[in-house]
Amino acid sequence: MPRPTSDGQAPTGGVQAPLNDAGTPLNGAEPPVNGVQAWEVRATEADLDDLRTRLAAARLPEAETVRGAAPGPGRWAQGVPLADLVDVVHHWRTGYDWRSFEERLDRIGQFRTTIDGLGIHFLHRRSARADATPLILTHGWPDSIVRFLDVVEELADPADADAPAFHVVVPSLPGFGYSDKPATTGWGTERIAAAWVELMGRLGYPTFLAHGGDWGGNITTVLGGRFPAHVLGIHTTFAEGPPGLTMDGLTAAERRWADETRDFWRHRAAYAKQQATRPQTIGYGLVDSPVGLLAWILDKFAEWSDTEDSPFETISMDRILDDVTLYWLTRTGASAARIYYESHNSLDPGLRVDVPSAITMYPRDVEKCPRPWAQERYRHIARWACPESGGHFPSLEVPEHFVRDLREGLAAVLAARR
Repeated sequence: MPRPTSDGQAPTGGVQAPLNDAGTPLNGAEPPVNGVQAWEVRATEADLDDLRTRLAAARLPEAETVRGAAPGPGRWAQGVPLADLVDVVHHWRTGYDWRSFEERLDRIGQFRTTIDGLGIHFLHRRSARADATPLILTHGWPDSIVRFLDVVEELADPADADAPAFHVVVPSLPGFGYSDKPATTGWGTERIAAAWVELMGRLGYPTFLAHGGDWGGNITTVLGGRFPAHVLGIHTTFAEGPPGLTMDGLTAAERRWADETRDFWRHRAAYAKQQATRPQTIGYGLVDSPVGLLAWILDKFAEWSDTEDSPFETISMDRILDDVTLYWLTRTGASAARIYYESHNSLDPGLRVDVPSAITMYPRDVEKCPRPWAQERYRHIARWACPESGGHFPSLEVPEHFVRDLREGLAAVLAARR
């Protein structure tokens, strides 16, 4: 594929598998089928050198005025502490290995296809098990396909022969990673959900299970509500009841959830309002400054994870840098932010999900929905779980528990269909 033009339609660093005159891949990859093309990722050395040069020349502000605070939320009260950022920037410049990330994506299996005029990149790990069920996993912001990197293999080919297996599909949202950047408005969650149905059909999966968190949870809800003929059931860490519900009848814990969620949207969601109203403006800094991009994303990993101080208590620095570097090399800081412009507060108030649903509310997530509210939208909750640990990124924070919970939730969903 060529380097991206100003419209961003060709992702940086990707190449299609080369074919001979007979159409057979020279590198052993499968030929295109139903418009699906094998895909490989290779950033240029020039781009990686440029990144390191920019990191070395970064202009940083003075330290926060709460410097010296004890470890905990107070130390992050003004955002990413300077000392922490300096440490991550140093590792990013001198120790981080992007090539190992590229190789890992290749081992899982990468592909692209064009749906509704837009190129969509995705991972596809087909299980060796004959009894495997198709499963699509959808990420959100500020993460990417990196959200599921550590769980794909275990979901596809579990070490325990008695555990369920899945044919795993992990698409990059439009404007994220190696998917194309939309050149016009209209790529909101409803359109993305429809594209996912088309994608799964092209892969030979007319019916499938779906999981998601953050925007991926919103899209998974739309999948279950709009496409019950294709979606066997859903599992999500995001649930949103219809508007206008009261706290009457809620337990004390559920009232606390509602209060915490309201506080989050009133006092800690400036990033969402910025991206929903002026994504282009913030996008210039995110695409031009790797340190600015890192701080914008690291702040959310810190605040939204189940940790006492640093996100690196549960998520490796390299894994977060995989995510940030993917944004940087693909220049998707602005295009990814636009999902807020397209879809913020857009979930149809009248949408109802009648397919079996499994919902997990992790304790340190930023938005938790009381079950009575969730039941107004998700009409057939086959399993409701509230783990003891985990935050907004459970597949990265507590991957073993996440896999177990996802398996149990999807098993309950499938059992509910019998």
